[in-house]
Order: sequence, then C-alpha cells, then structure tokens
Amino acid sequence: MALLENKVAVVTGGAQGIGLEIARAFIREGARVVIGDINKEAGAAAVAELGGDEVARFVHCDVRSTTDVDVMLRAAEESFGPIDVMVNNAGMTRDATMRRMSEQDFDDVIAVHLRGAWNGTRAAAERMRERETGSIINISSISGKVGMLGQTNYSAAKAGIVGLTKAACKEVGFKNVRVNAIQPGYIRTAMTEAMPEAVKEQKKAEIPMGRPGEAVEVANVAVFLASDLSSYMSGTVLEVSGGRHI
Repeated sequence: MALLENKVAVVTGGAQGIGLEIARAFIREGARVVIGDINKEAGAAAVAELGGDEVARFVHCDVRSTTDVDVMLRAAEESFGPIDVMVNNAGMTRDATMRRMSEQDFDDVIAVHLRGAWNGTRAAAERMRERETGSIINISSISGKVGMLGQTNYSAAKAGIVGLTKAACKEVGFKNVRVNAIQPGYIRTAMTEAMPEAVKEQKKAEIPMGRPGEAVEVANVAVFLASDLSSYMSGTVLEVSGGRHI
C-alpha cells in the first residue's frame, strides 16, 4: 500500500516550486490533494499536470485571509473528505537590507509566511482534533535558523514558523494531531536558478554535499511527516540542507 493511500491533503502555495513538488509526491503515494494558491492560471495548470479533478483540485486562496483559508479547507472536505494532512507552504520574498526595506515589504512577508502558517495551522487543527488524527507540516527555511543578509523580514518569519510549530504541537498533541516543520536550504527552483552564477557558487561552497537540493528531496521529507512512518514525531524541525549551516 502507498504511504498516503486514501489521505486527503491541502498544500498552500502548491501551484509551483516546492509546493507543487509536494503535491506531486503526495499523489504518487496515494493521496488526493487540494492546492491553495493566489495564481489561478498556475493552479489550473498544476491540477492538469497532477492528473485532473480525480486526484487534485485548485482553490484560490490568499493565506493572509482567515476566510479564504476556511473556504479552501471546506472545499477540500466537499471534494475529497476530511483533511488528513495540511502543508503550510505559501510564501514570498521582498529582499532588501534593513536600511532600504520598506515597512510594507516587512509586513507583507510576515503576513504571508507567518500569519499564513498560523491561519492554516489553526484551521486545520480545529478540524483534525475532532477526528483525533492529522499531520500539519509547516515549511520554514534554513534562513529562519541562521538569518540571511537582506532578509530580516523573511528570516524573522521563518524563525517564527518554528516557534509556531513547537507551540502548536503542545496544544494539539493530546488529540493525536502532529505539527512539524521542514527547513529547506539551497534548493534548485526557478527562483534560485535565476540567481547570478557567482551567488550560486558561493552557496554551493557552504554545503558539505557540494550541490543544491532538488525540490523532490524536500517533498520526500514532507511525505515522511505526512505518513504513519513519523507517527511519534511532533514539534520537530527537519533540515533539508545538505549539511549547510549545521
């Protein structure tokens, strides 16, 4: 039997990048997936790529909105049934040094990453605790561990997701709802591939394994946390970084 046979999962920011790869891995392991994203065109394309409405659905969702998140989860329940797995992955970057960063750029990144993860965690946990089962996976970043130049907003948000994960796990663990986080390092995506070669080489030099990670390598860890293989893990933060910043 596949690791996620008959499971229902929701992945925010799932229309592209790491989120789409997580959705793809979940479906490969037998799950049905609802993608929440603000990009309707990319969302529709993702559903078609993943196999159509039998296994995937797209719901427009701005994770900053509690209403949008609730609508997304209700749509998942109506389409496929009770939610077993929630992946809070939606994100954005607005990089700049503190001296040049606007208040709006700080607020937007905190809102999408941290408030978005809190909205998703809270709404999913409310449903999961009633059934006394469920796995919530929050996507943090190695930036939330070490802090990155030009990313005071992003690093703060990703560090906050770690705190959210640990606190939430203590609130819902007695109901057999698990909350864990993943901290990806330098992962090969469309965004990182657009970086200057010198920057990419500098990042690779910091990685003991000597290469960037692939999105599927993050997705495989998400499958592990979503499945019963991690049944006694909650409040953990798993680094997928090739050994960078250990």
